[in-house]
Amino acid sequence: MAQNGWRGFVVRAWRLYWAVAAGGFRRYATYRVATAAGVFTNTVFGLILAYTYIALWDERPGLGGYDQAQAVTYVWVGQGLLAVVAVMGGGFEDELIERIRTGDIAIDLYRPADLQAWWLAADAGRAAFQLLGRGVVPMVFGGLVFQLALPADAGTWLAFLVAVALGVLVSYAIRYLVALAAFWFMDGAGVQQLAVLAGLFFSGMTLPLNVFPGALGELARVLPWSALIQAPADVLLGERTGLALLRTYAFQAAWAVGLLALGRLVQSAATRRVVVQGG
Repeated sequence: MAQNGWRGFVVRAWRLYWAVAAGGFRRYATYRVATAAGVFTNTVFGLILAYTYIALWDERPGLGGYDQAQAVTYVWVGQGLLAVVAVMGGGFEDELIERIRTGDIAIDLYRPADLQAWWLAADAGRAAFQLLGRGVVPMVFGGLVFQLALPADAGTWLAFLVAVALGVLVSYAIRYLVALAAFWFMDGAGVQQLAVLAGLFFSGMTLPLNVFPGALGELARVLPWSALIQAPADVLLGERTGLALLRTYAFQAAWAVGLLALGRLVQSAATRRVVVQGG
């Protein structure tokens, strides 16, 4: 009976969070104009960066361990993943910060669902849509205009998708901590801007982390943001295979588990003494 009760709980939880994730997917699918504008912006910036990288790799062949085709591929992978791993924000955190600021978070805490898991499910739905809606078109466009170093085997693509999923998990854990800061600051805009700057620089969005010199490069490659763009891109480019691929997954998973656990602790500390403004 106890086993059936536990199994029933797991099934009900799975159905709940699956429904939340599906709702997140449908929600972002309704923003068709915003999606089209995002695809256009990613494509334009991809062109600018691709030609910049070509000029740079003409001067410094083999920079960062990439040949020119790999460097250009890195550009389009970055543009395709920009919205998926929400390097510049734009996910659930705006809504969560607003609910903390207005006190509506008190209603959320009374719901028979885990707060962290609820928002994770919603963000997973968002990321799945962004991968299809904003990730595919820039990559296809880049493949038509430039010679890309894309893998021919399905196994590498599957390994890439696993790395992307882990990157989304790390990204969510970071943004959840950023959103929880609103419990103390009431306005999370400043912390959000700092997180965006750190993400743009340390994820490898502007330049592969392999290119960073000396101690700065060593530091950048062990920070959690490197799990968002650099790690998946290296998997797709065939730079992480065998044990190196397993170490990449372990690196991403360790940051995801650590940051989610930290988020749980911060959430516990924040909600222990919730004060609803105006209530």
